[in-house]
Amino acid sequence: MAKVTDRIVARSASSRAAYLDLIDRARAQGLNRPKLSCGNLAHGFAAAGEDKPLIRAGAAMNIGIVTAYNDMLSAHQPYGRYPELIKVFAREVGATAQVAGGVPAMCDGVTQGQASMELSLFSRDTIAMSTAIALSHGMFESTLLLGICDKIVPGLLIGSLRFGHLPTILVPSGPMPSGLANKEKVRIRQLYAEGKVGRDELLESESASYHSAGTCTFYGTANSNQMMMEMMGLHMPGSSFVLPGTKLRQELTRAATHRIAQIGWKGDDYRPLGHCVDEKAIVNAVVGLLATGGSTNHVIHLPAIARAAGIHLDWDDMDELSRVVPLIASVYPNGAGDVNLFASAGGMPYVIRELLGAGLAHSDIRTVYGASLAEGAQQPVLDGETVRWEPAPETSGDDRMLRPASAPFQPEGGLRLLTGNLGRGTIKVSAVERSRWTIEAPVRVFSDQDDVITAFKAGELERDVIVVVRFQGPAANGMPELHKLTPPLGVLQDRGFRVALVTDGRMSGASGKVPAAIHVTPEAKHGGPLAKLRDGDVVRVCAETGELVALVPSAEWDAREDAPAPIQAMGVGRELFAMMRANADGAERGGSAMLAMAGL
Repeated sequence: MAKVTDRIVARSASSRAAYLDLIDRARAQGLNRPKLSCGNLAHGFAAAGEDKPLIRAGAAMNIGIVTAYNDMLSAHQPYGRYPELIKVFAREVGATAQVAGGVPAMCDGVTQGQASMELSLFSRDTIAMSTAIALSHGMFESTLLLGICDKIVPGLLIGSLRFGHLPTILVPSGPMPSGLANKEKVRIRQLYAEGKVGRDELLESESASYHSAGTCTFYGTANSNQMMMEMMGLHMPGSSFVLPGTKLRQELTRAATHRIAQIGWKGDDYRPLGHCVDEKAIVNAVVGLLATGGSTNHVIHLPAIARAAGIHLDWDDMDELSRVVPLIASVYPNGAGDVNLFASAGGMPYVIRELLGAGLAHSDIRTVYGASLAEGAQQPVLDGETVRWEPAPETSGDDRMLRPASAPFQPEGGLRLLTGNLGRGTIKVSAVERSRWTIEAPVRVFSDQDDVITAFKAGELERDVIVVVRFQGPAANGMPELHKLTPPLGVLQDRGFRVALVTDGRMSGASGKVPAAIHVTPEAKHGGPLAKLRDGDVVRVCAETGELVALVPSAEWDAREDAPAPIQAMGVGRELFAMMRANADGAERGGSAMLAMAGL
């Protein structure tokens, strides 16, 4: 871990120095309330009600709230009342708060398999830019970020890091209570894919799983976001997986508001976000991702977050860390239990304690709450009407969910780098049987996930097969998730066939039992080798050796022309993102048009 950290520090030396200089100058010379003209300032507090005198006088800290609230997203619906509560909590410590702005909050669960999923990845850039607009007014000395789901936390963090002189705390809203068991949900999905149950049965199953306010309870990208924020010390300790609408949830929001008043620009313990998110914090996020079997989407998001702070993280770093970080959590889809069972078994306080004890996480990072990450190994409990923290449990409450680093579920993390004549890609194997870590089979090539479903229903994939879905990268169509393919591929695998997926697109944060080589870069649209593949070519995907290879004679391979890219479809707003597709960089650098165009 030290070797990888040192390499990242050396690689990032000049860009990190330039970033720190930028935010230090922003603190000293940038836009802030004392420098606003009277007209500027009057506009800023005109509607502040009872807080107007304090904001006008400039004597109290003003907290900028950036919210991803909407009431269509179950995870973000609880945020509706947060701003008014935060204003009350701020007044308790002599501070004020204003909603600086709102950002879009797109639900991949709603758009999964739909045309609108092609906006999903670029919603992260949109959120980052919206955050920058919200914070551009110079009215605030600190920030609270209200966001929890897939692209939303990375987008909020990227945008806030460009205002890294402002101390910042992320405030979660918590998961929904457990509903239908995830394995039962998957069983119904596969029966539907086989035509054995109808839409009514499928909708009843899905409704029993996604049934109330809060984050979805499987361990996908949203809940992996919360894990990473705790590993980076950007949440109040143990706050990720406390249910919405509870007294403890409210008191954790109060504690975050009180704490940001202490560490803000005018507080007694100034802790700017850009100094909290350093190379060691980024490595901690990767370690947490590996130790808990988190979402594959963060193979894209973490390099983008790091770039926003002047830090360069690549897939070799993540692969090397995966070889030494043990898998100590088993949360669906890597296990049977959901995040609520994970939390009751010890949750993030236990994970942090175990990783620090094994020397696998950096304790000496600047957290938002204390002297080191070690203080994050505490769990919140109610003491009457207020919250206090207790040490993390010394033993797991359920060894089916959490195990010590000395006796893990697997000795390595669940992520591997794949390389070869098809490019560079990643594979998550924490939920894949070891016997399926190597798949060598003829390919069937597609350029549209719907065509895969059609071929499956027609019985054309009833064999050992590697399904290739290309022209799914950021430049081609915005890099949608291909989670829609999980049920049919799972059915083929259950029928005894050796099956894998290879794509330059994304898979869900809940990537599961079917081996999938994803995020392949360079993408086919940019002349990546996937464009050379033809039906019947034999491909080898091997997580053991890290191979992603087309077993085609080199002379024939070199002589092949690339298949033409499909014309990008329009509608549901996709045409508005043409600039982002045209300027997006590769998956390993984060698949961002905004960061690429900014030269970061």
